[in-house]
Amino acid sequence: MAANDNAAEKSEIRPVPFADALSERYLAYALSTITSRSLPDVRDGLKPVQRRLLYAMMKLKLDPDQGYKKCARVVGDVIGKYHPHGDASIYDAMVRLAQDFAQRYPLVDGQGNFGNIDGDNAAAMRYTEARLTEVAQAILKGIDQDTVDFRPTYDGGDDEPVVLPSAFPNLLANGTTGIAVGMATSIPPHNAGELCYALCELVEEPETSIDALLSHVKGPDLPTGGVLVESRDNIAEAYRTGRGSMRLRARWEKEELSHGQYQIVITEMPYQVQKARLIERIAELLAQKKLPLLGDVRDESTEDIRLVLVPRSRTVPADLLMEQLFRQTELETRLSLNLNVLDAHGVPRVMNLKDVLSAFIEHRMEVLIRRSKFRLGKIEDRLEVLEAYRIAYLNLDEVIRIIREEDDPKAELMAAFELSERQAEAILNMRLRNLRKLEEMAIVKEQKDLRAERKELKTLLKDELLRRAKLKEEFEETIEKFGSGELGDRRTSLGDAPTVDLEALEEIAVEKAPVTVVCSKLGWIRVMRGHVENNADLKYKDGDAENFVIRAQTTDKLILVTSDGRGFLLPIDRLPGGRGQGEPLSLQVDLAKGAHALYLAAHRANGKLLLASSDGRGFLAEEKAIAAQTKAGKQVFNLDPLAKLLVVTPGDGDHVVTVGSNRKMLIFAATELPVMSRGKGVLLQRFKDGKLSDARSVDLADGLSWPAKNGTRVVKDLETWQGKRASAGRMVPHGFPRNNKFGSA
Repeated sequence: MAANDNAAEKSEIRPVPFADALSERYLAYALSTITSRSLPDVRDGLKPVQRRLLYAMMKLKLDPDQGYKKCARVVGDVIGKYHPHGDASIYDAMVRLAQDFAQRYPLVDGQGNFGNIDGDNAAAMRYTEARLTEVAQAILKGIDQDTVDFRPTYDGGDDEPVVLPSAFPNLLANGTTGIAVGMATSIPPHNAGELCYALCELVEEPETSIDALLSHVKGPDLPTGGVLVESRDNIAEAYRTGRGSMRLRARWEKEELSHGQYQIVITEMPYQVQKARLIERIAELLAQKKLPLLGDVRDESTEDIRLVLVPRSRTVPADLLMEQLFRQTELETRLSLNLNVLDAHGVPRVMNLKDVLSAFIEHRMEVLIRRSKFRLGKIEDRLEVLEAYRIAYLNLDEVIRIIREEDDPKAELMAAFELSERQAEAILNMRLRNLRKLEEMAIVKEQKDLRAERKELKTLLKDELLRRAKLKEEFEETIEKFGSGELGDRRTSLGDAPTVDLEALEEIAVEKAPVTVVCSKLGWIRVMRGHVENNADLKYKDGDAENFVIRAQTTDKLILVTSDGRGFLLPIDRLPGGRGQGEPLSLQVDLAKGAHALYLAAHRANGKLLLASSDGRGFLAEEKAIAAQTKAGKQVFNLDPLAKLLVVTPGDGDHVVTVGSNRKMLIFAATELPVMSRGKGVLLQRFKDGKLSDARSVDLADGLSWPAKNGTRVVKDLETWQGKRASAGRMVPHGFPRNNKFGSA
């Protein structure tokens, strides 16, 4: 019975609300992701897997001056001892630490194929070898001097460091990215020399402002170089708040060729942009005729980046060609800054630049104190042993007698010379070769040196100003070692974005020449060279007829509104040529079933359109707000199920005139119509029996006109039909077309 009772207790099932169980487990998962996987520690700038990799490599004695070992050996040790996860994820982290195009200061010195800037993957870990770099050694420096806390590994079989001593400002120097549950971090690499100069100033004067620190830290310094085209104010604001973004561009230069020709050479890529993927994107845009200024692209890279861009003609300005490429390709990217890190207590929070540097100084101060105390303990221990040696030399004969004659020499030595157990043990463990006069002199000298060092350490531990001065010396040593010379030179230059006249860019994008755009009633569209003088000269397929004939320039764009209420923007240079009947409009835009072109005209930058439906509703719309240069277009007019879009016409007049199927006409001020970019609009004219037939925008001073049998009929006196919007209106003037349309007799 007792055994059954115990089994029942162990298998007890407690009912718990599902929401509570789910939230509890999801919270545990979220915290684990944040603290143990995704966010770096502000003190050493490392995530757990990176920290374990460096520690495992140190344990394997993979120092910079030692030989390489297979990466598989390192990954195996990390999995077995510290990080029980998949080998692929651990090897990927190791590869990234070795890539000089991903890390500003690589922590792993790799031998073999560790990937490249084209996006090719590294070789398998059984083929590659690695060891630590000097930067990694600086991050690990002092770890065996009780400078950081250790904790048991996942299986309790070993210990691992909670954080590394980090004599190098790794968090900002190498940067990091990570996505956790509900939060993320994105820190670009910086220049170690600039960081250490800022640390020197901050450790000397803790009240230093962020603006003063920014005189040293000028912005990200990326391993792949590039040009940071962002205003100084925006950069400063990002560092003040810990969040922001900056524009980064590739570095390029113009190479002059013979006969006035030239080519552009990209020498530095934006950070984390894969060169091969970029070239594919440029080739796609060329095939789609979206880069009219570019003629060709070639990759001539070897060890150095050399991406050659050939302009369409020598008359194309280089800066405008590059501006077009910057806008449409990854030759310009956004560099994100999100200083969301774990603080010294493991709490994630967004810090500004000063917070991050201050946290690093606090960590280094703690490391200095713990290292000094550790050294002080070693000195005290050594002085105790040396004092025992000195006593032994001064009483050598008596010491020898006690050792030779007494049954318990340790106890006798302790009683005879008032020694501690540690000292007596040290005397008994002395080698005979050390019993020389010269050795006694060495002991006295060592005692003197150690006492002087002990005094310095005690003074250092008591005086914070001395400790700050010591930290400053360490930062200056880092500058000398990693912040100067070729390794320390700034690679990413700073500059303002060039001002480019976009209208000028559009003007030269294609050769400006007169063209005639023809669109038939069945929806066939073509572009003919020159301006066709007489529409009667245009030919159409049998059963087809004229619908739109637009005389424009090759640099123009067309605005299209379809009968289902969608707006499109069509660049003329991308429309089919004038051979034959052209192509169906449906190849240029996605037309809904049964929809057709209701309005097609040259796009006016500041023009307005009047849109109206059969149920008498409508509104004014700015052309630039309703035209989308996508194949799907933009839904502009939301039609009721039983209504259809009847009218789209220029809406720049001061009045609007409407006419219904009941032959009543109304004229009202255009100011009574709202300007909208999407919707159903408002009621234009009220109908008891009938629907809206047509509408126009007019200038009242010009009167109202319509085609008649004997020419054009014009009515100047329009007061009879003037009223408020949504009125019923009056009967149309004598001679108005029987179809109730303004455009035909």
